Amino acid sequence: MDHAIPTTESIISLKGVFDGVAARHLEERLLRAMPGDRILVDVTQVREFHDFGVAVLGRALTLCRAEVKLRGLRQHQVRVLRYFGIDTGPLERAVLPEGI
Repeated sequence: MDHAIPTTESIISLKGVFDGVAARHLEERLLRAMPGDRILVDVTQVREFHDFGVAVLGRALTLCRAEVKLRGLRQHQVRVLRYFGIDTGPLERAVLPEGI
């Protein structure tokens, strides 16, 4: 008999402006996630990132109990996350070339 806890896989797609308000909404969703959940946050359609929003995202990533991956980050956002102590090694693959 398998007693493994089922995991949830979900994709959160964001677009437009990623500011403090958008970041707080994402933070709420991430903090509700359970251990074992897998979440892909797709920011490929975000056209403008506010550094404060990225800072809130960084905090949420450190507190989230789920496995979170980010797709579509640009080098600047990865750098900001690094400033806040987030291990950005796994995020490097998600970086779009500058100018896109």
